[in-house]
Amino acid sequence: MLHRAGRTSWKRFARVLVPSVLAAAALGIGMAQGALAASFLISGQKFQVALDTLEVRGLSIYSTVDVTRQGTLVPVAVTGARRAEISGLCQSLVVPIPVLGPYTLRVTGGGRRHIEARNLFLDATTLTSGQANFNDLEIGVAAGAVSKGPISPGDRNSRFFDPNGFAQQADSALLRDVRFTTVAVSAATFNVPDLDLRVRQGRHECF
Repeated sequence: MLHRAGRTSWKRFARVLVPSVLAAAALGIGMAQGALAASFLISGQKFQVALDTLEVRGLSIYSTVDVTRQGTLVPVAVTGARRAEISGLCQSLVVPIPVLGPYTLRVTGGGRRHIEARNLFLDATTLTSGQANFNDLEIGVAAGAVSKGPISPGDRNSRFFDPNGFAQQADSALLRDVRFTTVAVSAATFNVPDLDLRVRQGRHECF
């Protein structure tokens, strides 16, 4: 009886957690191969992205609205980078499992060598940085006139993108101790040395 109960709990755990793990793994593989679509329906789950440093060449920050598969609207601020170098990546997602409690999917990389990304977009609900340095910064530019940094093609073609809306851009930027609460991340290429993905019982968030 105890053995069967254990097997049942594990199956319940797998049904809830495995889709999230597979989605995260697919996201990482798609980003690494540059095959991720420019726009996609989001799950709506918020996850954490922490970076020791984020060095950007061609920065854009603009607002839009992401959409879940169920049609829920999620306002976000998008940080875009034509090219980015990242050190100390941590990504975490907490998944509540019935009976077993919370489990954390945690991804790390870029500890010894920098991560390199091209056309990187982080759709965030919050962003903090211990120190942010911008070069040739422009604040208040119309979103449709952004030229220094990228605008995601999926966002530009979205009915929620306002070309007259508020945006900012910079030729380059260096941010330290960066913390994003995000609902989506996409990139044309995302090359991660020392990638490590783990699933652990309990809450083991990046921050």
